[in-house]
Amino acid sequence: MVAFLDLKKLEDSLLNRSGNVPLHTRFRALFTLKSLRTEDAVQIIIKGFKDSSALLKHELAYCLGQMKIPSALPALEEILRDESQDPMVRHEAAEAMGAISASSSIPILKAYLKDPDRSVRETCEIAIAKIEWDNSEEGREHLKAPKDSIALLYTSIDPAPPTSKLLSGVPKQDDLTESNIKDLQIKLLNTELPLFERYRAMFALRNIGTPAAVDALASGFSDDSALFKHEIAFVFGQLLSPHSIPSLRKVLEDAGESEMVRHEAAEALGGIATPDVLPCLREWMSKEDAPRVVRESCQIAIDMWEYENSNEFQYANGFVNVPPLAVIGA
Repeated sequence: MVAFLDLKKLEDSLLNRSGNVPLHTRFRALFTLKSLRTEDAVQIIIKGFKDSSALLKHELAYCLGQMKIPSALPALEEILRDESQDPMVRHEAAEAMGAISASSSIPILKAYLKDPDRSVRETCEIAIAKIEWDNSEEGREHLKAPKDSIALLYTSIDPAPPTSKLLSGVPKQDDLTESNIKDLQIKLLNTELPLFERYRAMFALRNIGTPAAVDALASGFSDDSALFKHEIAFVFGQLLSPHSIPSLRKVLEDAGESEMVRHEAAEALGGIATPDVLPCLREWMSKEDAPRVVRESCQIAIDMWEYENSNEFQYANGFVNVPPLAVIGA
């Protein structure tokens, strides 16, 4: 496939060399590069960190983590160290380090457990736990296990695995009971638990995916952690359940909510792509007093909405078949 791709055109598009490449077109170029999973693609993506858009740089970091190529680690470490970068970008760099899951990343992640920004601190905490879990007996066994339909549906490298009971993927009948969903919701909302364990409950509820599980996840929007709430919105973007639309719209329309949470809510709405979400996305894209990351996220979300409601077979620049919500990052 690489032989048929013009990397120079992808690079020029991603980096907006002409100065007039729309943001959503740059995202499509990024997703194409991500799908290649080559060293050349990694180096092109790293060049994008000079851009002024926090949203784009956040997505660059996410893609580098999903590509899981260790040569990206020095650039991600540099972003994490750079306190002049938007916290949303630094958080994503730390999360990407957790996705790549090299034990050598643990010391630098530990160094930022006391970072002034809460979302960066919390991401480093989760990334450390993720790397340690990957290297645990349970993690190694999970890596060897054959992939089931749930694993094939959610292809992303998540910041935490589902709780052990649902680690194998497809929910059993006992998992769908009201009492089990309630138990997971209690863990999800329990601020006394480590964030990694709460995330595991979150991804277990994602795998269950019923309206009751969506409601349990939505209750997490009452948390005071922007990082935690943004991950719930990301999970809703994976689930693509219309049942989550009211809670996502409430988050997007809340001017007092964190930008990183509102951004993720906008992109989730774009992926769900029902007719009723488009006016909301258009409204917030055009609001001059809305934060830049919110306006840009709505622009990307509208492109996703248009893709989902079109006859296009491929999303990523027409080169490869990459569904947008499989790649757009947390």
